[in-house]
Amino acid sequence: MSAQANAPTQPEQQPPCEDVKQAEESKPEEPQPQEQQPDTAAEAAAPAQEEEAAAAQPEKTYKSLVLSAHGGYDKVKLHTKKGSPTPKAGEVLVRVKACGLNFADLMARQGVYDRLPSLPVSLGMECAGIVEELGEGVTDRQVGDKVMVLNRFGLWQELISIQTNHTFLMPDGMSFEEGAAFLVNYITAYMILFHFGNLRPNQSVLIHMAAGGVGTAAVQLCKTVENITIFGTASASKHESLKESGVSHPIDYRSNDYVEEVRKVSPKGVDIVMDPLGGTDTCKAFNLLKPMGKLVIYGAANLLTGQKKNLMALAKSWWNQFNVTAMQLINANKAVCGFHLGHLDDELELITGVVVTLLDLYKQGKIKPKIDTMFSFEQVGDAMRQMQEKKNVGKVILIPDMPKEEGEKDAKGEAKKDAKEETKKEAKGESKKETKEEAKKDAKEDAKKDAKKEEN
Repeated sequence: MSAQANAPTQPEQQPPCEDVKQAEESKPEEPQPQEQQPDTAAEAAAPAQEEEAAAAQPEKTYKSLVLSAHGGYDKVKLHTKKGSPTPKAGEVLVRVKACGLNFADLMARQGVYDRLPSLPVSLGMECAGIVEELGEGVTDRQVGDKVMVLNRFGLWQELISIQTNHTFLMPDGMSFEEGAAFLVNYITAYMILFHFGNLRPNQSVLIHMAAGGVGTAAVQLCKTVENITIFGTASASKHESLKESGVSHPIDYRSNDYVEEVRKVSPKGVDIVMDPLGGTDTCKAFNLLKPMGKLVIYGAANLLTGQKKNLMALAKSWWNQFNVTAMQLINANKAVCGFHLGHLDDELELITGVVVTLLDLYKQGKIKPKIDTMFSFEQVGDAMRQMQEKKNVGKVILIPDMPKEEGEKDAKGEAKKDAKEETKKEAKGESKKETKEEAKKDAKEDAKKDAKKEEN
């Protein structure tokens, strides 16, 4: 209402008709009530209500494992990031359910891996999860798709935005843990054995670290070819598992010379050696090859001698590095190859072709990732220790959002496993001790009997 409408009432006067008419004409029109006023008020109040509701909701966050400095297990820490990544054109937003741990991640932590940007950085080369959002122009993925992801780094996070050509649809029946254990290990093993090694029936293969992720994948892939003799190095406690998986001749590298053990069975050597060790082991591998044999070097695990970078181990590895000339190769009729999946990240067509082949083998039931242990993001230090100390049989997995009970269950299970192994070792030691004591006792009795015979 106008100010005039609320003014005090004046005494009544009877003006002349003309004045009355002019007064009526000059009197301002009273505004008519607008029918939409209540709606306008509601609309005005709506943004305020939305702001209040938004303020009441917790701010979006997501977990990320970040390497802030090179060194021990404690250098990879759990961070909580605000907001949510936004997928750009050609990208998808993936909610990560499981991540794979690889030797490259351990080397990156120590500062001996060359495929990372400057620190701080999130590690992780592979993961599996669900597509939550599509970037502009994405037509080959849908919200809700279960995907495996491959990248040089940055996948140890609860949410990631990634180009669609770095994602692969998971087949029916595959768990997120299997998806996170699939790409790096199986692509590596397949390309070494079949692209470089040209594996054929009736051949022999030496697989170092045969109980690890790549080793397990390689054993399964060897079993897809007829009559392959598999030699696998691993600690004695893992031999039973290796035999069950198809390793013909498990070798305890800690107590035996694996070169001698191989030659006992195959005097001429083997057709393919998969070498993730480096240093003097590469020289041994080359000498173990048969004529027309292939050595494929794909790592330098001998550098990892402790939590932190070991300068002595680096120097020793450099001093003992394998060297061969072209003429030596010609005369030996052998091949030496090098494989590094991290340097093939631009060869997407090649990688995609390999993944298609591997997924077909998975669907046929011929290959299946073996999961060793699952750790929560909060337990990343324990996960890295498990792998670096070579306690795993199969793949070590990190879970961003693992229920606390599950994490504790896995940790207890691992403790029981270690205790069981210690008990076995102790029992074995006691058994040996008892055997020795019995032998001494028998020897004494035999000596007494001989003495009596002499007297008679």
